[in-house]
Amino acid sequence: MTKSVLIADDEERMRKLLCDFLKKEGYATFEAENGKQALEIFASQEIDLLILDVMMPEFDGWAVLRDIRKKSTVPIIMLTARGEESDELFGFELGADEYVTKPFSPQILVARVQALLRRTSNKNLSPRLLNGLEIDEIAHYVYVNKQSIDLTPKEFELLLYLADHEGRALKREQILNAVWNYDYYGDIRTVDAHIKNLRLKLGDKGDYIQTVRGVGYRFEVTS
Repeated sequence: MTKSVLIADDEERMRKLLCDFLKKEGYATFEAENGKQALEIFASQEIDLLILDVMMPEFDGWAVLRDIRKKSTVPIIMLTARGEESDELFGFELGADEYVTKPFSPQILVARVQALLRRTSNKNLSPRLLNGLEIDEIAHYVYVNKQSIDLTPKEFELLLYLADHEGRALKREQILNAVWNYDYYGDIRTVDAHIKNLRLKLGDKGDYIQTVRGVGYRFEVTS
C-alpha cells in the first residue's frame, strides 16, 4: 500500500524538491504552503507522515503539531533553520518524532522518512519468510534454515533495510545514510565491512545480498 507524506513549508522550492525525492521512492505526496492549509489537508486526506517547517504563515509548525497531537499519533518530522537545543527539546515535548535542521540533504531526509515509517509500523508487522530466511522485526530475531543466528544491532538494521528494498540496486551512500543515520560521518567502507560479516552469518542465504558492480548492493531472494 502506497504511503502518503504531507510536506508543509512556505518555500515552494523546498516542497517541490522533497516531493521529487519522495515520489522517486514510491510515496504519494501532498503540499501545504502554510499551517492552516496543512491542517485542512490532514483533515481531508489519509496521511501517513508529516514534514512540518517550523516557520510558516497562518499557523506555525508548533501550532500545527499541537493541533494534530490532540487527535493523532501520525509520525511528524519538524524542519527548522534554527539548531538550538532548547528548540529541539520543545519540539519533542510537543510530540515531534524527528527534528531536522536546515540545510540538509533531501536523500538523507527521505531515509529518515523510511526509517520512521518502518519503526512506527512495527506493531503491524509479521515475521518475514524469505525462502529459508526468517526475519522478525518485533522480536528482533533472524533464523536461517530454522536455526537462530546472532546479529549485532547494526547488522540487524542493515538486513532489514536491504529486505525492505528487495530487488532494488542500492548505492553505498544510501545504505550508509539510512542505517547509520544522517549524523554519521564515518568511512563508506563501513558498509562493505558489515555486508561481508552479514553474508558470512547468513550462510547459504548470504547469496541473497548481491553486489551490483559500480553501484552497491541488491537484496534478491532466490529459489
